[in-house]
This record gives sequence, structure tokens and C-alpha cells, in this order.
Amino acid sequence: MAARVSIQTEDFDLTTEVSQLRAQDKRVGAVCSFIGTVRDRNDGQSVSTMELEHYPGMTERSIEAMIDEAFKRFDLYAARVIHRVGVLQPLDQIVLVAVTSAHRGESFQACEFLMDYLKTQAPFWKKEQTPEGARWVDARVSDDAALARWGIESRNG
Repeated sequence: MAARVSIQTEDFDLTTEVSQLRAQDKRVGAVCSFIGTVRDRNDGQSVSTMELEHYPGMTERSIEAMIDEAFKRFDLYAARVIHRVGVLQPLDQIVLVAVTSAHRGESFQACEFLMDYLKTQAPFWKKEQTPEGARWVDARVSDDAALARWGIESRNG
């Protein structure tokens, strides 16, 4: 089975990742996945590229800890998070969160829980190229609120 967390520059294939995640596990009744893509606009401005940076080792440990927390909160069989780094273009896939469980409710909740965490707490830094120049992207208040509903306070405040 593949690692639970991958930070990589190369693209990923959903079909391959879900197949590996399920790994012929006959208990699985639900697979939930989320794929985030790079948009061509943010905060009303055109975006030509997005560059993501991270601290190797720290990022993986942080995401592993949140996956451990998801396993405590939800009845899961497997989880997989892939996050790309480097320079990405609009339409590029940037993140994959996928989980398996016996029932859809647990899978939906766990997938959303992990994505809410990633948006606010994972140590990534995003820089967008706009017509006005480069700018760093801050976490949104709405992302912090999404995390708070799980009883987790954002470190962004």
C-alpha cells in the first residue's frame, strides 16, 4: 500500500490512487475523495501561476498527525493525502484527499475534516502571480470557521 501522505511536484491519477487505497479490502463500502485544482482567479484578480513551498518533513508529520486524528474521530479503513508543491498552472490538480470506510457518512465527514485541516493548518506557503505582481496567499476567515466546527482552533488567528 502507498504511503498515507505524499508531498510531490508531479501530478497524480485519481483512479490509481483510489485503487491502491482500496487495495482489495472487501470491508470498504464507501470511498470519498476530494481533488482541489488551481483556479485562474482569486480575490477578483487573474492568477497565471501558483507556487507552493513547504518544510520537508514537518509538512508530512503535520498531515500524518491529522490523519491519525481523523482515524480517532471516524470509522475509517484507509486515508491518502497528496499535496503538490512547486509552480502550478490554472487547471492543475493541487491536492487529493481520499478515504475509505464501511459507510458513506464516515467517508464524507472524514474527507471534509481532512480538507478543512489542510486549508488552514498544514505548513504550506502559496504565492500567486497576478498582473500586478506576486502576492502571498493568506488563509481565509471562512476556512478557519470550517475548521472550528470540528473543535479545532486555527493557528492563523
